[in-house]
Amino acid sequence: MAWRIHDSVIRGEIDNRVKGIVRGRVWLTGLAEPITLELKGNACPDLAGCLLTFENPGEKFPLHADGHLHPLQRGAIGDLTASRKVRVPDVPLEEFIRLRKARQPAPEHMANCLYLEWFSEANGRVVIESADYKLSISPPAWTLTAAEDEQRTRDAAAGFAGFMQKLSDALEAQRHKPPEDKEWDEFDYEKLMRESDARTDKYIELLDKYDGHPDADRLIAEEMGWNKRSQPRKESSGGEGGEPEKDEEEKAFTDADDDEEPFDAEEMNRLCAEAANEPLVPEPTTEGVDWVRDEDGDISHPLSLRAFNSSQALWHQCDELDLVKGADDDLCRLISEFQITGAKLAGALDGLAYGRDRRDGAFTVAYLKRALGHLHSAQAALEKVAPKNLLPAEVLATARKDLFEIREEILRLMEEFRGEK
Repeated sequence: MAWRIHDSVIRGEIDNRVKGIVRGRVWLTGLAEPITLELKGNACPDLAGCLLTFENPGEKFPLHADGHLHPLQRGAIGDLTASRKVRVPDVPLEEFIRLRKARQPAPEHMANCLYLEWFSEANGRVVIESADYKLSISPPAWTLTAAEDEQRTRDAAAGFAGFMQKLSDALEAQRHKPPEDKEWDEFDYEKLMRESDARTDKYIELLDKYDGHPDADRLIAEEMGWNKRSQPRKESSGGEGGEPEKDEEEKAFTDADDDEEPFDAEEMNRLCAEAANEPLVPEPTTEGVDWVRDEDGDISHPLSLRAFNSSQALWHQCDELDLVKGADDDLCRLISEFQITGAKLAGALDGLAYGRDRRDGAFTVAYLKRALGHLHSAQAALEKVAPKNLLPAEVLATARKDLFEIREEILRLMEEFRGEK
């Protein structure tokens, strides 16, 4: 995944006054020294030949301690511009999201955005993106010719292609195709979920890269391979027995995954519309065991609802103590992993409300394992937070008790579903 570090930036400078070289420094919250940039390539025309200085006037957050951004960023530039067009909300973000979810007009305007992208040898893709920074741009020492700008575009595309290839390689490494005559067990489902994670990572990076691009849907579909089998095959008189042959470009596009069905957006939209018009009804006989209603009347599994409520209660307690913004890294991890545990439990268990026959027991066990992994991370973070005296003893005790009891119930459910065939 890309490093997106805009929330940690204090200030920085990018210098492209020497053609073909981009140097710079970026000061980040939590780091004693700035990271240094030594990159090959040129910025986009608006920054080519210029010295750019920028400052973040907003709130800053330290980088997570579990990641390491190398102090020397060597590699190649991607797109470096101060004029990327983005939509900026005219109301607070929470209000903007609420209006969008309610399908109501959400006030916004178009603005120029600073977008700094590079591909480092140590960390892969790194991005700084913000429409709120204060910028200062020097007069250009030189300007790009049309040919040089075309080459810059190709170089940036090549850098992104190399980054995407690493994600594609990770996806290929996780592909899992057990024999067709084999009944799937929890380990098969675990491998399938790891493949899904790798595919999601790739998709998220594409969404991020092509956000706002007029041809985003096609570019993302091609990179994900969703329209491979939909490409027409060219007829050739050279083939034997009247069989059509593919040219080299088409082979590269269609042969890799011929056994996979193409993504059909229209069919997916149709199924979603049907589900919205004909919502499932929970099994009345399993209420209180496989499902309950929350205070808003929504259906959840009792365990996923408990995990959600417990993690939210902890977050609110930290917020009341003014520990959320710029919080201790272990505390951030505790809250995050606790919340993710609830989300994973919802994915594993909430569907049981509509009948256990709708899901394979082995799949449920595999999903519960994922929730258990995040819960263990939350427990480990809690024990690191405890000696720092950040939280009152009663808050720590409640969180520790909740995590332990949720863990015990996960283990019990795993044994129960292992016994279902």
